[in-house]
Amino acid sequence: MKAIYPDNGDGDPNAVPGVCPVTEGATSLTLEVDGELFALTPNEFGGTDYAWLSGPNPGYGFGVSPTPNLSLDEHREHIRGFLAQVDPATGYIEDD
Repeated sequence: MKAIYPDNGDGDPNAVPGVCPVTEGATSLTLEVDGELFALTPNEFGGTDYAWLSGPNPGYGFGVSPTPNLSLDEHREHIRGFLAQVDPATGYIEDD
């Protein structure tokens, strides 16, 4: 405990071992796919929100639910599917 609490304090009395609260806007992973950068964040539906960090439109991205235990390759596949739908001229997925 001294290494974590050098003042010999008792720590946070509300801390629960093994539980990590999801913080609004917290990024679990940043992933580069085909030269594009995405922030992957867990959402309240048991899925993943993918924010396109290097895209032309701030805040644009997509979500997939549920996504329990996806591999990095599966996340990359979702991102490539999204990028394949984006109109290069606008940076958005266009309605048909």
